[in-house]
Amino acid sequence: MHVKVDDERCQGHGLCRISAPDLFFAREEDGNAYVKSETVPPGQEDEAQLAADSCPELAIEVD
Repeated sequence: MHVKVDDERCQGHGLCRISAPDLFFAREEDGNAYVKSETVPPGQEDEAQLAADSCPELAIEVD
């Protein structure tokens, strides 16, 4: 499974970081989310999907 954050859509709400704190991080300069690796580690698929489903801007893509 892979996960990406669309930086143009992200508004830094932080719900992804609450849903999956081991996958999503906030950039210091603007608070927007990013992932250190687009590959979701085994066992964290549900958290990645929850983060995508929680994003009010639909800025997270999971495939």
